[in-house]
Amino acid sequence: MNSIVVLVLGVIGMLCGYFFYSKFVASRILGLDNTRTTPSHTMQDGVDYVPTNKFVLWGHHFTSVAGAAPIIGPAIAVIWGWVPAFIWVVFGTVFMAGVHDMSAVWASMRSKGQSIGTIAGNVMGGRVRTLMMVVIFLLLLMVNAVFGVAIANMMIKTPSSVLPVWGALAVAFIVGQCIYRFKMNLPMVSLIGVVALYALIYFGPMFPIVLPETVLGLPDNAVWNIILFAYAGVASILPVWMLLQPRDYINGLQLFVGLILLYLSIFVAAPDVVAPAFNMNLPSGTPPIMPLLFVTIACGAISGFHGLVATGTTSKQIDKEEDVRFVGYFGALGEGLLALGAILAATAGFASFADWQAVYQKFGDGSIGAFIDGGATILNHGVGIDMVLSQTMLTVMAALFAGTTMDTGVRLQRYIFQEFGEIYRLPALQNGAVATLLAVGTCLLLAFGAGGIDGSGGMLIWPLFGTTNQLMAALTLMIITVVLLRHGKNVWYTLAPLSFLLIMSVLALLMQLKTFYVDGNWLLVFLDIVILVATIMVALESFSVLRREWHAHKNKEVNSSEANN
Repeated sequence: MNSIVVLVLGVIGMLCGYFFYSKFVASRILGLDNTRTTPSHTMQDGVDYVPTNKFVLWGHHFTSVAGAAPIIGPAIAVIWGWVPAFIWVVFGTVFMAGVHDMSAVWASMRSKGQSIGTIAGNVMGGRVRTLMMVVIFLLLLMVNAVFGVAIANMMIKTPSSVLPVWGALAVAFIVGQCIYRFKMNLPMVSLIGVVALYALIYFGPMFPIVLPETVLGLPDNAVWNIILFAYAGVASILPVWMLLQPRDYINGLQLFVGLILLYLSIFVAAPDVVAPAFNMNLPSGTPPIMPLLFVTIACGAISGFHGLVATGTTSKQIDKEEDVRFVGYFGALGEGLLALGAILAATAGFASFADWQAVYQKFGDGSIGAFIDGGATILNHGVGIDMVLSQTMLTVMAALFAGTTMDTGVRLQRYIFQEFGEIYRLPALQNGAVATLLAVGTCLLLAFGAGGIDGSGGMLIWPLFGTTNQLMAALTLMIITVVLLRHGKNVWYTLAPLSFLLIMSVLALLMQLKTFYVDGNWLLVFLDIVILVATIMVALESFSVLRREWHAHKNKEVNSSEANN
């Protein structure tokens, strides 16, 4: 199969989802209405609640949710064949991810910008809120700890990426000042910012930056980890307009340009997909495709982390209600397009099937390396970009995605601690600086306490990320379904995907529990059981409330019909 056919089918499918399906859900189900005033105006504080141009906010949402996972997951899952990965990414994006993100922003926006955990407490009680917050905290801990390791390893492997990765912070800060302080023209600022980012990528190979192998007794990856979390801690307490928002926006544009270059190269080079459509000769030890496909590709098809961002930061910055469709659904679409690019790079970026097979020798192989090396080959053959520069560009793309997700993740962890402070009336936890120190501290404790001196502890619980992420998406859709029913809305558009996700994720969690037990991995056994119990309890409570609300809704319809007669 030629990669152009796969690319065109995927892009057309996703664009149809945006122009038709999202429009229907936004108008007929959510009832987006620009005459309603959003929390960014009614609760404006200049720090978290800030009315934001929808294009800038799209950049924040897109790059915050699109970390390294939509690259890693698809580039691993193609071991089962490219067709299952392609179908799940396209259909998951159109019918699940876009609706999930858009409706999560809507539900939070209609609840004064509250997080999904708080909304759960409002509609289903304090016990559900506490259980949800446990799952949310574990998910954020996984994302932040692992992405710190991933970014550090990328900068060590590709020293030419260090200058553009850190230089992007200076560009973002200047962009934020130009947009908000000096009120400069947004298109002009955007163009200059993107040019500056690509100039940094161009100069990166000329000025590679390498840390000493040890600094004060710590290896280089541990030092990078500490530097990254120190930065994330500072960034999480700055006003969103100063760094987080412009960083996400300008990175989003740069990353989209990178995707366009990759897609253009596919059209020019027209490489064949050398990986099998359905792999019938799987390496020994490869788990079954059902249900593992749906948790291996989490981000890129649907992701619970999106709900945390949507209700944690994005909803607080919506200027007009109708912006929710562009920011939420199109933000998820951007991640789907990235996942599609990862599938093509990891299947069409090899000269032959034998070369592909040499990389995919066991489950878990390929990953981000296949995306960078395969994508660089396509860029080199397509638009003639030098291999080193291509690898630098794709490494920077992956590192910036992971970095912006990490920025938002630490900020969300800070919110969790502050919410715990409000719930249990602990004034110290409500302090932003204290909550930030705890957020960073727990991530570093996992990184170094469980991983030793190299700070790789986050990788120990990474095997649970996919299932936890998808369970969080199902739980978020549950809460949204209850909210929709209370508003008298049609709930089938959220009820169907949540049911599918819940079944697949619980099956995957049970399958992993058996594997962890056989391997004697007691930490993962414990966490698996905690997540499984919390999920079952939240699901039971949710379905109980849903059934009660359903009967109340039907009784109201009957009473209304009798009154009219």
